[in-house]
Amino acid sequence: MKVLKVEPGKLPYLKEIDKGLEALQKEVGGYIQATYPFEDMVAIICNDEGKLLGLPLNRALYMDEEMYDIIAGDFLICGIDDGDDFISLNDDLAQKFYEQFKAPESFCRSSSNKIIALKDEYTAYGKTLDLLKDKKRIKDDRTR
Repeated sequence: MKVLKVEPGKLPYLKEIDKGLEALQKEVGGYIQATYPFEDMVAIICNDEGKLLGLPLNRALYMDEEMYDIIAGDFLICGIDDGDDFISLNDDLAQKFYEQFKAPESFCRSSSNKIIALKDEYTAYGKTLDLLKDKKRIKDDRTR
């Protein structure tokens, strides 16, 4: 099954994994949680206990341009079928979510105690230039 893997501080990349619970658990380092925050037929698979375990904060999720959650630890984006089974991510959705999550984020607390996400655009920009040489397509894990 083809998924987009997103690790803290890194660019997302395509990865081919086995289907099934054990493969998903291996990729996120523990019990899984599936969320469906987008209108597209995709799921975010993350470690169910990521925050409790103190895994590194990875990327924020936004609704109406407001941050509402932060994913801790590695996560996957995969496709879902009509029965909510996990399936391979198609190329168009892989590219869409690569673009959405390409900039690694750092997090800090403001003086008003609000958590702020800071996108590392410089790192993402430099690495994006490398991708442009590769016809704007995402590199898979065999070419990283």
